[in-house]
Amino acid sequence: DTVPPLQVIRPEPCSVCGSRIRFGKTAIKCCQCQLLLHTKCREQSPSLCIPRPPHHAWPREGVLADFAPSTPPLVPTLVVQCVTEVETRGLTETGLYRVPGAEQQVREWKRKLLRAGVALPALSSVTDIHVVCGVLKDFLRGLKEPLGEGTAFPLTLLPGAATDIPDDAASDTALRHVVSKLPPANRDTLAFLMLHLLRVSHSPDCKMDVLNLSRVFGPTLVGHSSANPTPLAIMEDTPRQCKVVARLLSLPPTFWRGFVGTEQENLVPM
Repeated sequence: DTVPPLQVIRPEPCSVCGSRIRFGKTAIKCCQCQLLLHTKCREQSPSLCIPRPPHHAWPREGVLADFAPSTPPLVPTLVVQCVTEVETRGLTETGLYRVPGAEQQVREWKRKLLRAGVALPALSSVTDIHVVCGVLKDFLRGLKEPLGEGTAFPLTLLPGAATDIPDDAASDTALRHVVSKLPPANRDTLAFLMLHLLRVSHSPDCKMDVLNLSRVFGPTLVGHSSANPTPLAIMEDTPRQCKVVARLLSLPPTFWRGFVGTEQENLVPM
């Protein structure tokens, strides 16, 4: 049972063919099981509708806390493994996170990691480091709500709350307050990711400064100004989202280490 074709706001994979349904394209979603597919794939969709479990089902994902460990720091193992692999062999790669990895490989490896449970397959066998970057970005994009959401005072509100305050000290105080109010898993993962992106920005070989990284991660990490944004609203939100991430990256590493630094050894995958 489907609703009329809808316009895709956030790119998601088709449940039939697995290819990404891109921004602005039309798609079909089942009212009962939430199956999402290309309009051209409708004939190949399953005839039996089976409601899906709320968490960890592929390709539909939950909120970040669904993937976080039970002990701090609350950073999903998939995020830790991707970041560790990138920092091990990717910090000399030009265009890190800007150059896309092969879409099929990104999709396959994300599927493997999400289905693996505790024992994740080694990413060292992935030849192209841009595929590993793609897995991390795709995981963050696929969450039901952006990393900076999940609270009554999300990063979406940062422009008015912190980034537009002319006094730097007052702006930093407001920014730190907003981050501290994020759900624990979102906050810890954001801190872990910010420390990683700062290391990427400091690598001259990557040629990915704070501005470039904020353009890549702005739409992924920061939500929209409304629950159901129009394509025009999405375009207008983009500069604001980039500005928020740039401001987050301007905070000192010591602030971010306060959330994950004391138990950093717990973040290294075995």
